[in-house]
Amino acid sequence: MKINILDTNTLTRNDLDFSCIDALGETTYYNILEKEELIRNCREADVLLINKAQMSEDVLRELPALKYIGLFATGYNNVDLAACDRRGISVANVPGYSTDSVAQHTFAFILMHASNLPLYNDSVHRGEWIFSDSFSFFPYPISELAGKTLGIIGFGNIGKKVAQIGNAFGMHILVMNRSPINDGRYLQTDLETLLKESDYVTLHCPLNPESANLINEKTLALMKPEAFLINTSRGGVVDSEALAYALEKRRIAGAGIDVLPVEPMPADDPLYKARNCIITPHIGWASIEARRRCVRLVADNLKAWMEGKPVNIVNLVNP
Repeated sequence: MKINILDTNTLTRNDLDFSCIDALGETTYYNILEKEELIRNCREADVLLINKAQMSEDVLRELPALKYIGLFATGYNNVDLAACDRRGISVANVPGYSTDSVAQHTFAFILMHASNLPLYNDSVHRGEWIFSDSFSFFPYPISELAGKTLGIIGFGNIGKKVAQIGNAFGMHILVMNRSPINDGRYLQTDLETLLKESDYVTLHCPLNPESANLINEKTLALMKPEAFLINTSRGGVVDSEALAYALEKRRIAGAGIDVLPVEPMPADDPLYKARNCIITPHIGWASIEARRRCVRLVADNLKAWMEGKPVNIVNLVNP
């Protein structure tokens, strides 16, 4: 079994052990490859293990030996599933591996905003506290999370974990989800109500035709002026230009963004210099614990498929 691992440099900084995958076949590692390089190096591969490499139909038709694609990710919008179906290629993802990490990152954004930590840190390092005449220097607003309303869009593993954390802080929880959540602890509502009533809105939905640009000029206009938006899902769920405009015009108070429609971030991205927009470089999933878990689950998926007992297959192909 010839196994090619792509995008290796998106997974590890020499801090992960891949021996559980090495044990399953003849393994070759590559960093991010351009399209032609990918095709040239992967023609004989039976298995591709990828993170964000684009598996489009024109790439897949050049890989005649390919039987299985395993993702180091939960999302799989970079893989043409219909083309895989036609070619008998099984595609497996790893749901749930980053739940704790992404939920933690979501609350890092929320807490930074509630306590204005970036502004206070900058202020102290400018020397403003040194020259203050008071022991307690608080020129920037600080607010408690208890009693605030947290709106969660998407109630999968991560959305549920975020709700649990919000509940522990004493927040009121609103949920918008495509299907019934069957959880009496939280109120399920429609998008308009959630946006109008929430102090914090956090996105945990997949990117699909229904969610693309879900947060746009019209939906942003529904939010409170004091509301804070968090996106740790997919960049395409938010219209970046509309969000930058809403921030500039103070239509909402701020945003915490971990994902963008184009990554790495282009220099002309409208959010690059947007007012009160905290941006992190797609790291919500990237704790060492989550990355170790991811590698182990990818290996488990592949082993199960090789044994004729596939798990976490996201397309219609049978083994």
